[in-house]
This record gives sequence, C-alpha cells and structure tokens, in this order.
Amino acid sequence: MPGVTWLERILNTVADRGRELLGLREDAAQDSLTSLCLRLITGRGEASNIALAREILQRFDLLDEEAKTAFFIALADQFGPDPERIGAAVAAFRNDRPDTLVQLLDAVEPPRQELFRRLNMAPLGTASLVGMRAQLIDRLPAQPLLNSVDADFRHLLASWFNRGFLRLQRIDWHSPAVVLEKLMRYESVHPIRGWDDLRRRLAADRRCYGFFHPALPDEPLIFVEVALTRQIASEIAPLIDPQAPVGDPYAADTAMFYSINNALKGLRGISFGNFLLKQVLSELGDELPQLKHFVTLSPVPRLAEGLQKLLAGGFGEWPVEALDQVLLEYQPKLLELSARISPQTSPSPSPSSSPSAALRELLAHPETAREPALGAPLTRLALLYLAELKQGTGQCFDPVAGFHLANGAILERINACADCSQKGGSQSHGVMVNYRYDPEQVVANHEAYVQAGRIVMSRTLQREHDKHIAGKR
Repeated sequence: MPGVTWLERILNTVADRGRELLGLREDAAQDSLTSLCLRLITGRGEASNIALAREILQRFDLLDEEAKTAFFIALADQFGPDPERIGAAVAAFRNDRPDTLVQLLDAVEPPRQELFRRLNMAPLGTASLVGMRAQLIDRLPAQPLLNSVDADFRHLLASWFNRGFLRLQRIDWHSPAVVLEKLMRYESVHPIRGWDDLRRRLAADRRCYGFFHPALPDEPLIFVEVALTRQIASEIAPLIDPQAPVGDPYAADTAMFYSINNALKGLRGISFGNFLLKQVLSELGDELPQLKHFVTLSPVPRLAEGLQKLLAGGFGEWPVEALDQVLLEYQPKLLELSARISPQTSPSPSPSSSPSAALRELLAHPETAREPALGAPLTRLALLYLAELKQGTGQCFDPVAGFHLANGAILERINACADCSQKGGSQSHGVMVNYRYDPEQVVANHEAYVQAGRIVMSRTLQREHDKHIAGKR
C-alpha cells in the first residue's frame, strides 16, 4: 500500500490479531456501526481497540450516502454529553476543590471526542477521519443537528494539526510524483493545465512550499506558489504562462505570492495559512537576501457579489446616492459605455441618469472584465468594497482580504483587468489586489486590524480613500 509506514504495518498486524480475538466476521451485519462505536469507547485492550477502530472506519467507507447520514445523526444523538451528569457536576463544583473542576470538564466533554481519539488509533486513522469530516461538511447545510459533531471534529483536528507537528517543505520538480499529482489536483486558484504547466511553475524562478503532517506524509495540507520577478506584477497571465521565459532568481527583487491553496476539505476551518506565509517569508529571505518586496497578487472572490449588493442598495450604510457621489466624475464615460454595450436596454441615456445604475448595467455583461474604460471606476469601487464593507463580525466582507490584513499585510494596489479568465470575470470582474508584507510592519499592522479594524494602505490608496470615499455615506 503506497504511503504506508512501518508503524502502520505494525498496527495492521496488531489489528488483525485483535480482530481474531474479538471474533469479528466479514459479514458481521448483526453488529451495527453504532454498537461497534460503543464497544470501542468502553474497550480496554489495545489490540482489540485498534482492530475495532479499523473495522469501524472500513465499514463506514462501505456505507451508501443515506447510511452515512444516518451514522452522523447517530453520533449527534447518542454520543453527546449527558445533561444530568453535567448538572450534577455543576452543582458539585467548588472553586477551592480542583477535583470538582476535573469532574465538570469530564462531564461536558462529549463521548464523541473519545470515540474520535480511539478511531485515530487505526492504521491510517488520521487520514480516514479527515476524509470522514469532509463528508460531514457536505451534510451540514441540510442537517444543522450535525454542527455539534463538526465542532468536536474541529476541536480535535486543531490539536492534532497543531503548528508544532507541521513540517515546511519545498516542492520542486524532483519531489515525489504522488506529491506533484496532488499539487495539480488541489490547485484551485489558478488550475494547472498538465505536466508542462506544472514544470514551468516549479522552474528556477518559481518557488512552491507546503506544510506536511507526519500522519499524512504525501499530502500537502496547504501550499503557496511564488514567482520571483523584477517588479510587482499587476496581472496574473504572465505569472502562470507555461511558455514564459525562465528568469534568474538571483536577479529578482520581488517575491510574488500568487496562489495559496488549502488542500484538504476535511481540514476546513483549521488555520495554517498565517504560519505558512510567515515561514516562507523567512525561507525566501534566507535563500535570496537581495529580495526587497514580498507581495501577493490575490483574487477578490466576493467582489462581484459585493458590488451587486452595493449597487442594488443592499448595504444600508452605503445608499445608492452615496455611490453616485463616489462615481460622479465617471458618469459621462459610464453612460456612454452603457449605451454602446447595452443599446437595447439603454437606447439613449439622459445626462441625469445615475452612474451607479449605468455601472450595474455594464457589470451584467461578462465581457466588461476586459473593458479598459471601466478600470478606474471599478478600482474605486473595489477600494470601497475592501475598506468599508464589513461582515457582522466587523471583518472584511472579502475573506482573502481579511486573511492578508489579519496577517499584517498592507493593502498596496488594486489592479483592474488583472484576471480576464472566465473565473476571474465572474467572481471579481477581472480585479486582483496586491497585498504587501513588510517584515518590520506586520506586527503593528496585524494589531491595528484585529484590535481596531483599521486597514493599513499604501499612500496612493490612502489618498484615494480619503478624497473620494471617506465621509461619502
């Protein structure tokens, strides 16, 4: 079996012996999966527990989709904490009695957590549990009851995949084929189009780093792709062009982070990206000390959605009248473009027509991502979107922006017509963003954002924001 370590082979041998001791049969249908789980929680023998854990995971894999849903519901119903036991432990708790705190903590922990710990004893148990959670995540929207099961998964996986267990590894053309194949499969930001494309992305003027875990040695949990360039890139196509000439990495002055991918769905919500970026910055600085700029070229995945809401008056603090003020200087050009691109719906726009209405009409056409004349108004609205639109938590509406700003990045530059692919047009009207990491400022920038919600911008963007956006509500 590829990727099986010597320890896993030993565990398989132990499990085989334990299976014989337990009398488990290949057709033991009379033992339901939940009854095996109960046996596992109460079992004491190491060999028998390893055998039971492997048996449960193997049988789970054989279930159809309906039976898997039923199993997850059973985990929610039958393996939660006992309310009466919690109540008794709360009543017995005394601040001066540490033993009563231990009893309370023991009472509130769901038996599910111990079940997952024991399932993790099986050969390849960690990988199986990560896969199990991926299937659980698919069911959460239709089964809110399962959120408690997911919370227990997240709690344990966050411990098992603690930064201290992760290993940073450079991925290059000489990495194992199984890793390279997974790199191609997991790249979702800018899909890799075959082996030639992959070879170019791992050439001398490119870098790729990933985090690996001892229990999943061939799985890059998260990976980042970097281009070494002579200037800050403002569009993605040259960075991912398989035919682009290979540059000299020692002549580069800029490290462009252009793709970050969380690989495993089952680890969703377990954060690695902030650690990865900080360590890669250090690695690049040590290897290539001439590098002066560490900058991303990032997608804006919710921009199209955010602008649609904004232009329809969906954000209460930004009424359409305020947007018209922000876009006022672009009104003649927007009306002219609207008449040219959508003559049927806007045959003869009047000079008093709303610039926000004209822009809303223009953005309904996919080809606008390639329209240079829309660059300036789109850039201004993208700045408004990034700097002003918040989620209920007070963080940026856009998740990529929130990630980089919380990591201490500077909002450096907004680039229109930067990603004219079909995906780039549909999710962000072609807009991409440069976030700059200044090692001497990341801590202060992080504190400003997480403590006060303040976004640190380049001087150019700050002047634009102060002149055209701040106070326009």
